[in-house]
Amino acid sequence: MRKSLRKAGKLRRILPISEQSWAKFDLLRTLVRRDLEAKYKGSVLGNLWPLVNQLSQLLIYTYVFSIVLKVKLHTLKGLPDNNFTFGLWLFAGLLPWIAFTGGLTQSASSVISQPNLVKKVVFPLALLPLVPILSTFIESSLGVMALIFFVTLTSGTLHPTLALLPLVWLTQLMLTAGLGYLSAGLTVFLRDIPQTLGVILNLWLYATPIVYPATSIPEQWRGWVFWLNPIAAIAEVYRDLILVGEVRHGAEWFVSSAIASVILCCSFLFYKRLRPAFADVL
Repeated sequence: MRKSLRKAGKLRRILPISEQSWAKFDLLRTLVRRDLEAKYKGSVLGNLWPLVNQLSQLLIYTYVFSIVLKVKLHTLKGLPDNNFTFGLWLFAGLLPWIAFTGGLTQSASSVISQPNLVKKVVFPLALLPLVPILSTFIESSLGVMALIFFVTLTSGTLHPTLALLPLVWLTQLMLTAGLGYLSAGLTVFLRDIPQTLGVILNLWLYATPIVYPATSIPEQWRGWVFWLNPIAAIAEVYRDLILVGEVRHGAEWFVSSAIASVILCCSFLFYKRLRPAFADVL
Protein backbone atom coordinates (compact mmCIF):
# COMPACT_ATOMS: atom_id res chain seq x y z
CA MET A 1 0.00 0.00 0.00
CA ARG A 2 2.77 2.42 0.93
CA LYS A 3 4.63 1.51 -2.27
CA SER A 4 1.58 2.29 -4.41
CA LEU A 5 1.15 5.63 -2.61
CA ARG A 6 4.79 6.51 -3.20
CA LYS A 7 4.45 5.60 -6.89
CA ALA A 8 1.30 7.72 -7.16
CA GLY A 9 3.16 10.62 -5.54
CA LYS A 10 6.04 10.32 -8.01
CA LEU A 11 3.61 10.18 -10.91
CA ARG A 12 1.92 13.34 -9.74
CA ARG A 13 5.23 15.17 -9.61
CA ILE A 14 6.21 14.01 -13.10
CA LEU A 15 2.97 14.68 -14.98
CA PRO A 16 2.04 18.34 -15.62
CA ILE A 17 -1.43 18.01 -14.09
CA SER A 18 -2.91 20.42 -11.54
CA GLU A 19 -3.83 19.35 -8.02
CA GLN A 20 -7.47 20.13 -8.78
CA SER A 21 -7.43 17.65 -11.70
CA TRP A 22 -5.78 15.00 -9.51
CA ALA A 23 -8.48 15.55 -6.89
CA LYS A 24 -11.18 14.99 -9.51
CA PHE A 25 -9.40 11.85 -10.69
CA ASP A 26 -9.27 10.51 -7.13
CA LEU A 27 -12.96 11.29 -6.67
CA LEU A 28 -13.84 9.54 -9.92
CA ARG A 29 -11.83 6.48 -8.89
CA THR A 30 -13.64 6.38 -5.54
CA LEU A 31 -17.07 6.71 -7.19
CA VAL A 32 -16.31 3.91 -9.67
CA ARG A 33 -15.08 1.61 -6.90
CA ARG A 34 -18.21 2.27 -4.84
CA ASP A 35 -20.42 1.67 -7.86
CA LEU A 36 -18.78 -1.70 -8.52
CA GLU A 37 -19.03 -2.69 -4.86
CA ALA A 38 -22.70 -1.65 -4.58
CA LYS A 39 -23.86 -3.53 -7.69
CA TYR A 40 -23.20 -7.03 -6.38
CA LYS A 41 -23.03 -6.45 -2.63
CA GLY A 42 -24.19 -9.55 -0.77
CA SER A 43 -24.21 -11.84 -3.84
CA VAL A 44 -22.24 -15.09 -3.83
CA LEU A 45 -20.41 -14.54 -7.13
CA GLY A 46 -19.92 -10.83 -6.56
CA ASN A 47 -18.13 -9.09 -9.45
CA LEU A 48 -17.97 -12.35 -11.41
CA TRP A 49 -21.63 -11.83 -12.40
CA PRO A 50 -20.71 -9.59 -15.38
CA LEU A 51 -18.58 -12.42 -16.80
CA VAL A 52 -21.44 -14.89 -16.27
CA ASN A 53 -23.82 -12.54 -18.10
CA GLN A 54 -21.38 -12.11 -20.99
CA LEU A 55 -20.83 -15.86 -21.33
CA SER A 56 -24.59 -16.51 -21.26
CA GLN A 57 -25.09 -14.08 -24.15
CA LEU A 58 -22.25 -15.79 -25.96
CA LEU A 59 -23.92 -19.20 -25.62
CA ILE A 60 -27.30 -17.87 -26.79
CA TYR A 61 -25.96 -16.03 -29.83
CA THR A 62 -23.65 -18.92 -30.77
CA TYR A 63 -26.56 -21.35 -30.67
CA VAL A 64 -28.93 -19.11 -32.63
CA PHE A 65 -26.55 -17.88 -35.33
CA SER A 66 -24.11 -20.78 -35.68
CA ILE A 67 -26.31 -23.83 -35.08
CA VAL A 68 -29.88 -22.71 -35.89
CA LEU A 69 -29.28 -20.11 -38.64
CA LYS A 70 -25.97 -21.74 -39.72
CA VAL A 71 -24.16 -18.45 -40.31
CA LYS A 72 -20.88 -19.24 -42.05
CA LEU A 73 -17.59 -17.72 -40.91
CA HIS A 74 -14.39 -17.62 -42.94
CA THR A 75 -11.64 -19.64 -41.28
CA LEU A 76 -9.50 -17.53 -38.93
CA LYS A 77 -5.75 -17.90 -39.05
CA GLY A 78 -4.52 -20.43 -36.47
CA LEU A 79 -8.00 -21.39 -35.27
CA PRO A 80 -10.04 -24.49 -36.23
CA ASP A 81 -13.19 -24.05 -38.32
CA ASN A 82 -15.92 -25.09 -35.87
CA ASN A 83 -18.68 -23.70 -33.65
CA PHE A 84 -16.20 -22.97 -30.83
CA THR A 85 -14.20 -20.71 -33.14
CA PHE A 86 -17.43 -18.99 -34.16
CA GLY A 87 -18.11 -18.44 -30.44
CA LEU A 88 -14.69 -16.84 -29.94
CA TRP A 89 -15.24 -14.62 -32.99
CA LEU A 90 -18.69 -13.67 -31.72
CA PHE A 91 -17.44 -13.00 -28.19
CA ALA A 92 -14.69 -10.69 -29.51
CA GLY A 93 -17.37 -8.55 -31.17
CA LEU A 94 -19.83 -8.71 -28.28
CA LEU A 95 -17.35 -7.51 -25.64
CA PRO A 96 -17.03 -3.90 -26.88
CA TRP A 97 -20.74 -3.83 -27.69
CA ILE A 98 -21.75 -4.95 -24.18
CA ALA A 99 -19.42 -2.40 -22.57
CA PHE A 100 -20.65 0.32 -24.93
CA THR A 101 -24.39 -0.29 -24.49
CA GLY A 102 -24.18 -1.01 -20.76
CA GLY A 103 -22.21 2.15 -20.03
CA LEU A 104 -24.35 4.29 -22.33
CA THR A 105 -27.74 3.18 -20.98
CA GLN A 106 -26.65 3.62 -17.37
CA SER A 107 -25.02 7.00 -17.99
CA ALA A 108 -28.28 8.32 -19.45
CA SER A 109 -29.83 8.23 -15.95
CA SER A 110 -26.66 9.15 -14.07
CA VAL A 111 -27.64 12.77 -13.43
CA ILE A 112 -31.32 12.34 -12.56
CA SER A 113 -30.48 9.46 -10.20
CA GLN A 114 -28.20 11.70 -8.09
CA PRO A 115 -30.23 14.85 -7.31
CA ASN A 116 -28.42 15.37 -3.99
CA LEU A 117 -25.03 15.54 -5.70
CA VAL A 118 -26.38 17.76 -8.49
CA LYS A 119 -27.54 20.35 -5.96
CA LYS A 120 -24.13 20.54 -4.31
CA VAL A 121 -22.35 23.61 -5.65
CA VAL A 122 -18.85 22.17 -5.35
CA PHE A 123 -19.46 18.72 -6.84
CA PRO A 124 -17.96 18.23 -10.35
CA LEU A 125 -21.03 17.11 -12.32
CA ALA A 126 -18.88 16.17 -15.31
CA LEU A 127 -17.91 12.98 -13.43
CA LEU A 128 -21.43 11.57 -13.08
CA PRO A 129 -21.84 10.10 -16.61
CA LEU A 130 -18.30 8.69 -16.49
CA VAL A 131 -18.91 6.51 -13.41
CA PRO A 132 -21.23 3.89 -15.00
CA ILE A 133 -19.21 3.99 -18.23
CA LEU A 134 -15.96 3.13 -16.46
CA SER A 135 -17.67 0.58 -14.19
CA THR A 136 -19.10 -1.30 -17.15
CA PHE A 137 -15.79 -1.10 -18.99
CA ILE A 138 -13.94 -2.59 -16.01
CA GLU A 139 -16.51 -5.39 -15.82
CA SER A 140 -15.99 -6.18 -19.50
CA SER A 141 -12.25 -6.57 -18.88
CA LEU A 142 -13.01 -9.95 -17.27
CA GLY A 143 -14.48 -11.08 -20.56
CA VAL A 144 -11.45 -9.79 -22.47
CA MET A 145 -9.12 -11.80 -20.23
CA ALA A 146 -11.26 -14.92 -20.67
CA LEU A 147 -11.28 -14.45 -24.46
CA ILE A 148 -7.49 -14.03 -24.62
CA PHE A 149 -7.08 -17.17 -22.50
CA PHE A 150 -9.30 -19.31 -24.75
CA VAL A 151 -7.74 -17.96 -27.96
CA THR A 152 -4.26 -18.70 -26.63
CA LEU A 153 -5.36 -22.15 -25.51
CA THR A 154 -6.93 -22.94 -28.89
CA SER A 155 -4.28 -21.48 -31.21
CA GLY A 156 -1.23 -21.87 -28.97
CA THR A 157 -0.28 -18.26 -29.82
CA LEU A 158 -0.35 -15.05 -27.84
CA HIS A 159 -0.51 -12.35 -30.50
CA PRO A 160 1.81 -9.34 -29.98
CA THR A 161 -0.97 -7.13 -31.37
CA LEU A 162 -2.63 -7.36 -27.95
CA ALA A 163 -0.35 -4.48 -26.97
CA LEU A 164 -2.53 -2.23 -29.15
CA LEU A 165 -5.72 -3.01 -27.22
CA PRO A 166 -5.40 0.05 -24.90
CA LEU A 167 -5.57 2.31 -27.96
CA VAL A 168 -8.79 0.62 -29.08
CA TRP A 169 -10.16 0.97 -25.55
CA LEU A 170 -9.43 4.69 -25.74
CA THR A 171 -11.54 5.00 -28.90
CA GLN A 172 -14.30 2.95 -27.29
CA LEU A 173 -14.31 5.06 -24.12
CA MET A 174 -14.33 8.33 -26.07
CA LEU A 175 -17.35 7.18 -28.10
CA THR A 176 -19.24 5.91 -25.04
CA ALA A 177 -18.43 9.00 -22.96
CA GLY A 178 -19.42 11.34 -25.78
CA LEU A 179 -22.84 9.74 -26.26
CA GLY A 180 -23.12 9.37 -22.47
CA TYR A 181 -22.73 13.11 -21.91
CA LEU A 182 -25.29 13.81 -24.63
CA SER A 183 -27.89 11.38 -23.29
CA ALA A 184 -27.31 12.32 -19.61
CA GLY A 185 -27.79 16.01 -20.34
CA LEU A 186 -30.93 15.47 -22.42
CA THR A 187 -32.49 13.06 -19.91
CA VAL A 188 -32.68 15.80 -17.28
CA PHE A 189 -35.17 17.64 -19.51
CA LEU A 190 -36.62 14.74 -21.55
CA ARG A 191 -37.24 11.67 -19.39
CA ASP A 192 -38.04 9.52 -22.44
CA ILE A 193 -34.39 9.45 -23.49
CA PRO A 194 -33.41 6.18 -21.68
CA GLN A 195 -36.36 4.30 -23.21
CA THR A 196 -35.67 5.79 -26.64
CA LEU A 197 -32.03 4.83 -26.27
CA GLY A 198 -33.02 1.21 -25.63
CA VAL A 199 -34.95 1.07 -28.89
CA ILE A 200 -32.13 2.71 -30.86
CA LEU A 201 -29.52 0.32 -29.45
CA ASN A 202 -31.64 -2.71 -30.35
CA LEU A 203 -31.76 -1.51 -33.96
CA TRP A 204 -28.09 -0.49 -33.86
CA LEU A 205 -27.01 -4.03 -32.87
CA TYR A 206 -28.43 -5.58 -36.03
CA ALA A 207 -27.10 -2.74 -38.16
CA THR A 208 -23.60 -3.65 -36.92
CA PRO A 209 -21.70 -6.77 -38.06
CA ILE A 210 -21.29 -8.23 -34.58
CA VAL A 211 -23.52 -11.31 -34.56
CA TYR A 212 -23.00 -11.86 -38.30
CA PRO A 213 -19.86 -11.43 -40.44
CA ALA A 214 -19.32 -8.24 -42.43
CA THR A 215 -19.19 -10.34 -45.62
CA SER A 216 -22.96 -10.83 -45.25
CA ILE A 217 -23.46 -7.12 -45.98
CA PRO A 218 -23.80 -6.24 -49.69
CA GLU A 219 -20.46 -4.98 -50.94
CA GLN A 220 -21.81 -1.60 -52.04
CA TRP A 221 -22.98 -0.92 -48.45
CA ARG A 222 -20.14 -2.56 -46.53
CA GLY A 223 -17.80 0.43 -46.69
CA TRP A 224 -20.47 2.82 -45.46
CA VAL A 225 -21.19 0.59 -42.45
CA PHE A 226 -17.57 0.77 -41.30
CA TRP A 227 -16.99 4.46 -42.10
CA LEU A 228 -20.21 5.71 -40.47
CA ASN A 229 -20.59 3.20 -37.61
CA PRO A 230 -17.69 3.61 -35.15
CA ILE A 231 -18.65 0.60 -33.01
CA ALA A 232 -18.49 -1.65 -36.08
CA ALA A 233 -14.88 -0.66 -36.68
CA ILE A 234 -14.06 -1.09 -32.98
CA ALA A 235 -15.53 -4.62 -32.94
CA GLU A 236 -13.57 -5.61 -36.04
CA VAL A 237 -10.33 -4.27 -34.61
CA TYR A 238 -10.96 -6.30 -31.43
CA ARG A 239 -11.14 -9.37 -33.65
CA ASP A 240 -8.05 -8.32 -35.59
CA LEU A 241 -5.90 -7.85 -32.50
CA ILE A 242 -7.11 -10.79 -30.39
CA LEU A 243 -8.02 -13.48 -32.91
CA VAL A 244 -5.98 -12.79 -36.05
CA GLY A 245 -2.92 -10.96 -34.78
CA GLU A 246 -3.05 -8.39 -37.60
CA VAL A 247 -4.45 -4.88 -38.01
CA ARG A 248 -6.69 -5.35 -41.04
CA HIS A 249 -9.05 -2.45 -40.37
CA GLY A 250 -6.59 0.28 -39.44
CA ALA A 251 -8.15 2.95 -41.67
CA GLU A 252 -11.64 2.29 -40.27
CA TRP A 253 -10.21 2.42 -36.75
CA PHE A 254 -8.60 5.80 -37.44
CA VAL A 255 -11.88 7.21 -38.79
CA SER A 256 -13.85 5.83 -35.83
CA SER A 257 -11.33 7.45 -33.45
CA ALA A 258 -11.78 10.78 -35.22
CA ILE A 259 -15.58 10.47 -35.07
CA ALA A 260 -15.44 9.47 -31.39
CA SER A 261 -13.23 12.45 -30.48
CA VAL A 262 -15.56 14.89 -32.29
CA ILE A 263 -18.62 13.37 -30.58
CA LEU A 264 -16.90 13.60 -27.18
CA CYS A 265 -15.86 17.25 -27.60
CA CYS A 266 -19.24 18.41 -28.93
CA SER A 267 -21.26 16.42 -26.38
CA PHE A 268 -19.15 17.60 -23.44
CA LEU A 269 -19.63 21.24 -24.48
CA PHE A 270 -23.38 20.57 -24.86
CA TYR A 271 -23.49 18.94 -21.40
CA LYS A 272 -21.50 21.82 -19.91
CA ARG A 273 -23.93 24.33 -21.41
CA LEU A 274 -26.95 22.53 -19.91
CA ARG A 275 -25.31 21.89 -16.52
CA PRO A 276 -26.31 25.17 -14.77
CA ALA A 277 -30.00 24.29 -15.23
CA PHE A 278 -29.77 20.76 -13.77
CA ALA A 279 -30.40 21.80 -10.16
CA ASP A 280 -33.45 23.88 -11.09
CA VAL A 281 -35.09 21.00 -13.00
CA LEU A 282 -34.31 18.31 -10.43
